[in-house]
Amino acid sequence: MSELLVQERAIVTPGESLAVGMDFLPGENTYRENEKIYSKVLGLVNISGRVIKITALSGPYVLQTGDKIIGKVIDIAFSGWRINTNTAYSAMLNVKDATSRFIRKEEDLSKILAIGDYVVVKIINVTSQNLIDLTMKEPGLHKIFGGRIININSQKVPRVIGKKGSMVSLVKDKTGCDITVGQNGLIWLKGTPEGEYLAEQAIKMIETRSHQEGLTEKMEKFLDEQASVLHIPKRPTSSVTESTESTQGYEKFQERDN
Repeated sequence: MSELLVQERAIVTPGESLAVGMDFLPGENTYRENEKIYSKVLGLVNISGRVIKITALSGPYVLQTGDKIIGKVIDIAFSGWRINTNTAYSAMLNVKDATSRFIRKEEDLSKILAIGDYVVVKIINVTSQNLIDLTMKEPGLHKIFGGRIININSQKVPRVIGKKGSMVSLVKDKTGCDITVGQNGLIWLKGTPEGEYLAEQAIKMIETRSHQEGLTEKMEKFLDEQASVLHIPKRPTSSVTESTESTQGYEKFQERDN
């Protein structure tokens, strides 16, 4: 007889029993041993039909082809730039993948991207030896100017984005900030000083309370109260398209609909 041993959104630990019987199927971050399904990680339970999945609450970001990340230039080579990916591995942004214009051999690459600059890039290749190639030649990928960069646990990125981009759009609307979320846990905020401050506070709150139910409603109340105190005007309606575009490419990192 099959039996579910945990509830939706329950917090489980590695090795904890989730279900008994063959009526349930192991999903992401779970495994089956005989007739039982166990958790591989510390995380939140997600039950989708017969499939049991765990959303990890901790752990390092794993670089994957197709991911959009924010990185920092740490070195300039003959053929391009070395980028810190906020992981144990750096990546290479070649000249041909950074710009469409012709670059002369003797040209000073620091005039294009200098050490210390931040960029929004996409991972285009990850080898078995963890050699990573990046590109900046797609819409939404660019050098970062102004604003501030904050760092969160990469496992909380889906919660910050929300279902279909709902959470990050809420923070944008209430703070008046442009927000770009890197799947490696780096986030770029750009707005007024007050707006950036509130956006950072909100995102940090989402990070620490990601396991709570009804978080969207709590965040909306918090943002409304703080925006009033800080005299932050509402975001113009015309920014809705921008909010939608800036969350494109995050589909697999969005909070799952169950």
